[in-house]
Amino acid sequence: MAIYQPLQEAPVTDFFQNGSITTLHNLSNRTQDEMERELMEFSRQRPMSLLLPSLYSELEGEALPAILEQLKQVPYLSEIVIGLDRADEAQYRDALRQFSVLPQHVRVLWNDGPRLRELDAKLEARGLAPREAGKGRNVWYCLGYILASNRGEAIALHDCDIVTYDRLLLARLFYPIANPNFNYEFCKGYYSRVASGKINGRVCRLLVTPLIRTLKKIYGHTEYLDYMDSFRYALAGEFSFRRDVINDLRIPSDWGLEIGVLSEMHRNYSTNRLCQVDIAHRYDHKHQKVSFDDQEAGLSKMSIDISKSLFRKLATQGTVFSTETFRSIKATYFRIALDFVETYRNDAIINGLDFDIHREEQTVELFARNLMKAGQTFLENPMETPFIPSWSRITSAAPEFLQELKSAVEMDYEEYGT
Repeated sequence: MAIYQPLQEAPVTDFFQNGSITTLHNLSNRTQDEMERELMEFSRQRPMSLLLPSLYSELEGEALPAILEQLKQVPYLSEIVIGLDRADEAQYRDALRQFSVLPQHVRVLWNDGPRLRELDAKLEARGLAPREAGKGRNVWYCLGYILASNRGEAIALHDCDIVTYDRLLLARLFYPIANPNFNYEFCKGYYSRVASGKINGRVCRLLVTPLIRTLKKIYGHTEYLDYMDSFRYALAGEFSFRRDVINDLRIPSDWGLEIGVLSEMHRNYSTNRLCQVDIAHRYDHKHQKVSFDDQEAGLSKMSIDISKSLFRKLATQGTVFSTETFRSIKATYFRIALDFVETYRNDAIINGLDFDIHREEQTVELFARNLMKAGQTFLENPMETPFIPSWSRITSAAPEFLQELKSAVEMDYEEYGT
């Protein structure tokens, strides 16, 4: 009897489906060329746009220039839209020069430029502008431009700090949304966060999953919490969606972007229109500092914003919070998270990976303290509006705004791109 021997380069994965979200695995070694040929066919019916939120500093790093070298070879994209933050005029000109190597239709939104600042002030006068700078604001304006440009029906978004990037990641991210035989409106990317001999993904491992399990233990199994618990990597910055998703999507303006978007998709769509896809066997990116001594920076701020995002969502569903319940949440979370630390320690040992149990438990202690800070902020600001208005609301209040946004981007390109 012949014994099956898996190929050495085959992905390490499984076909298990858990939770309420369809998981599309990487079960074979489909080639990049094969997937791109199919995507070229799909693009005739569903043109594709790529959104890249970027800081200018990322153009000076190692990841983004390498990403551009990969994107130069992608044949199926109709447009690439880059949101550029923290750039002066000279840096915007340099960004245009660097992105000009791309053969696709490319536009760079200079978010700090006078034209887009003027448009932002126009929204501010009506109480509709994003409340703070950051990735959420950047993505929101890029989505507005994509609506105005009308070039893409399938849109994908990924970060610009992926040091292990290749074109196959993008192809797998687009495929579930671009394929006209699939009915998905939204797709979340996921991947293993093991790199350089250790387990990464601290906020997801040590905060998000333990907190969701905590909330389920205290408040019981709810449809929303079971839905959130279905995602293999809820904080992945890579996702794709159909164009019609944009109009009613309310984007959080803080570090709760990824959790907020998942919550919005749960509010707007049935779970059979949502999926997650394995996009990379190897994935590594720029790592944030924990910032043990500064709750306004790094993973510390991220943990507070993410916690607030989950609390807000549950409150909209009738969950009642108080100082006493947040104390229970903290205590329960702490126990569950420490159990997870032990689980990951054993997983690291059997795989021969490094694991600093002291650092892991320090991080859990920080996250536990931040849960109380997030809860207190939530209780003290019951009228806080954490979301940027939807584009449906913007076009209702200012029907001309999308065209003005598109014109401003084009004028910047013509003036500074020569």
